[in-house]
Amino acid sequence: MTDTLSDGALDQLFRTARTYNGFIDKPVTAETLRQIHDLVRWGPTSANCSPLRIVFLTTPEAKERLRPALSSGNLAKTLAAPVTAILAYDTKFAEHLPRLFPHVDARPWFANPDVAFETAFRNSSLQGGYFLIAARALGLDCGPMSGFDQGKLNAEFFPDGRFKVNFICNLGYGDPSSLFARSPRFDFEDVCQVL
Repeated sequence: MTDTLSDGALDQLFRTARTYNGFIDKPVTAETLRQIHDLVRWGPTSANCSPLRIVFLTTPEAKERLRPALSSGNLAKTLAAPVTAILAYDTKFAEHLPRLFPHVDARPWFANPDVAFETAFRNSSLQGGYFLIAARALGLDCGPMSGFDQGKLNAEFFPDGRFKVNFICNLGYGDPSSLFARSPRFDFEDVCQVL
């Protein structure tokens, strides 16, 4: 694993990748959604805890359930997207550690509710980054967002309270006409230190 990715691959994943607000009329297959997960699951997490849970909304009826929770600016583009993924975390992820981290009983490490929350949220966010990169690697465009009412979304999709939404992401094949002008980014010297 010492090869550097090609410039084309780096562009697709990072440099020319954009947050899309609209998508062309081309479906995303169920097989592609499975391929996203197959890539995401290999990304490292603390104690291999893997707290991310994903609900893929692929029908108008399923996405309509989001309507009460979405901000007005995110409503139309989400209802029109081929797929909307709800990226959530399992608050009881530690129950799965005997399977995922079998060489030691790590469940006591997360007995403190504050530690469990921080671990679930941090690692599901990390896995959410893997999700975006995996989708882009498979040729999809992404529209991640946090403009929603968390309480309403959790009540609709996770009423037992075990899972909690982290963020949502529209997926499809991007319509370039939906893009805003590219926003600036920080330079290395603005945000990095080498000690």
